[in-house]
This record gives sequence, structure tokens and C-alpha cells, in this order.
Amino acid sequence: TIYLRMLSRCLSRVTRPFLSKTLASQATFDLPECSLHKFDIELPRTCTLTREDALRYYKDMTIIRRMETAANALYKTKEIRGFLHLYSGQEAVCVGMEAAVSLQDSIITAYRDHGWAYTRGLSPESILAELTGRSGGCQKGKGGSMHMYTETLFGGNGIVGAQVPVGAGIAFAHSYKNDGKVCIALYGDGAANQGQIFEAFNLAALFKAPCLFTCENNHYGMGTSDVRAAANPHYYTRGDAVPGIKIDGMNVLAVRDFTKAVTDWMRAGNGPVVAENRNIPLLRTQHERSWN
Repeated sequence: TIYLRMLSRCLSRVTRPFLSKTLASQATFDLPECSLHKFDIELPRTCTLTREDALRYYKDMTIIRRMETAANALYKTKEIRGFLHLYSGQEAVCVGMEAAVSLQDSIITAYRDHGWAYTRGLSPESILAELTGRSGGCQKGKGGSMHMYTETLFGGNGIVGAQVPVGAGIAFAHSYKNDGKVCIALYGDGAANQGQIFEAFNLAALFKAPCLFTCENNHYGMGTSDVRAAANPHYYTRGDAVPGIKIDGMNVLAVRDFTKAVTDWMRAGNGPVVAENRNIPLLRTQHERSWN
């Protein structure tokens, strides 16, 4: 066994330089079709992915998944009290959208905010410490699962749909200052029937505020299917006069490149867009499953 290990190490040292020369530094992929609503925009059909970007996206999505798995285990042992809404299955949305914008752009989301907190620069340790109510948490243990912030992450909000009009206001501030930034206001399919969301659509359209209203559609609002809760579950069409786009939320490259195209269109002064990222729900806490 010792000799086999030594032989393996020697071979790896010999072959590694040859392998590094043959590995591609980038690859080109076809992007999936996406649906549009009253949207005249030129979208990319292919994308280029570098080796460094691929490794970074994989690392970030894996960290978020494992962090959420650990949080679920802590919730079951009652180390985490109160509410816990996991981001498992939606990692490609936050990682892909972050790759399309800058850290100076604004983000505001609902209570599935752990993944966004991580992509905005908070460490998994500070997030898990916050979930367990410890002083080492990102809000010193006083915010919990639904209230995590950075300078450009405006929550984590616990009231269903309440963050969307705030996001419209943040986008209006960017427009007023003419700073070239955009705001991404995220909400779930369970919040999509809130009246305040439609008011936010209307005001953002009137003021041409650069707000990307993004529905993270995991098909279940708590325990209720979207087709049972909405007469029109095609959420990207719900902006009326506001253009809309439906994106495969399980494809990090589609999320990245389509978000980049849309935010570039918004930065040119064209106003808001409604995006729908479709995901597969993978993990729900006992608290969420009880709301059937």
C-alpha cells in the first residue's frame, strides 16, 4: 500500500504539468430560451465561462447549500429558534445575479436572505451565529434569520411583500442621484399577489426607476402551490406596462447573462423590469411544511 501511494504521488507530479496545459481556460455554452413580456431587448444566445468563474460559482453555491443544510440541522435541534426560511435550491439566482451586477448596486429581499447575505460579503460563520442568536452574528444576534444587512443589502424583511416598494424607493434614489446604479428587489411567488407590489410597479414605471423586480418562484408560498394561489402564475407578465422576462433560475449562466443584459438596459434610463426566476423547491423547514 505504501509503494502504491508513492507511485501515485510520483505519477501525479509528472502528469500535472501536462494536464494543466491541456485544460481549457474557458468554454462556450448555449443559453436556454427565455420568455418575454412586452420587452424589446436583444438577448445573448451563447455565453463564455472562464475556468476561474466556474470554480467561483461552484464554490459559492456549494457553500450556500451546505450552510443551509447546517442551519436546517440546527433548527431541528432547537439551536435556532423562531422562524427559518432556507434558500436551498435557489443558489443559482443569487450567485448568478451577483455575477451580473456590482457590489455597489443595491439588493433588497424577503426572508430567504441567507444566500444573499453571503454573496454580499458576510461570512458563513457570522450568518450561522446570527441564526443562533449569538453576539458574533452579523447583526450581533438581534436580527435572526429574516434580518441581515450590509451597506448595500437592505434586508432581509419579515413582512410579506413589504420590501418591494422600499426597493422601488431605493431605485428612485439611484435615478435621482444619477449614479448609474440599479436596485434588485426580490420577492417570492407567495408575495406576488400583494397589492403593494403592483403599486410599486406603477410608481417605478412612472419615474423610470431602475428597479429589477425579481420573483424567485420556487412554486410554493410556504406550503401552498403557486397554481392554487394565483389565477395567473406567469409572474413575469404581471407588470402590465412594465416589461417582463422569465429565466431558468436553476441555470447560473442564464441568470448571469440575462440579468446583465436586463440591467444594462435599465442603466440606459429605460425604467424597471419584472423578472421571474423559476426554481425547484428542495428543502423546507418543519415550520414551513406546517403551513399547508
